[in-house]
Amino acid sequence: MSDRLTDTAPAQATVEIGEGAIAIDATVIGRGLGLAPQEVQRLMRDGAITGICEEGVGDDAGRHRVTFFHKGQRLRLIVEDSGRVLQHSLIDFGDRPLPDRLHRSGG
Repeated sequence: MSDRLTDTAPAQATVEIGEGAIAIDATVIGRGLGLAPQEVQRLMRDGAITGICEEGVGDDAGRHRVTFFHKGQRLRLIVEDSGRVLQHSLIDFGDRPLPDRLHRSGG
């Protein structure tokens, strides 16, 4: 039950950003959360993986912060408008639930 934090951008990961929509391949999310892509799709449909997307302003204009929650994990991607993933981080509390403060935007 150790907390784990990684902070490196996955190689060749891209995201499609369109008018009011962001599409992220289930492989990218699965790699971050330690799940098979098929599991990601099913868990999202079932509401077991949830997410939030925030658009950068000011110094962060042109970037997006996309955060996924699954059990005791929070996966966060920082993405450029071009779709290139600049950074990703994972906080993993194992069997313990994530603290409420980690479920807020910017937290």
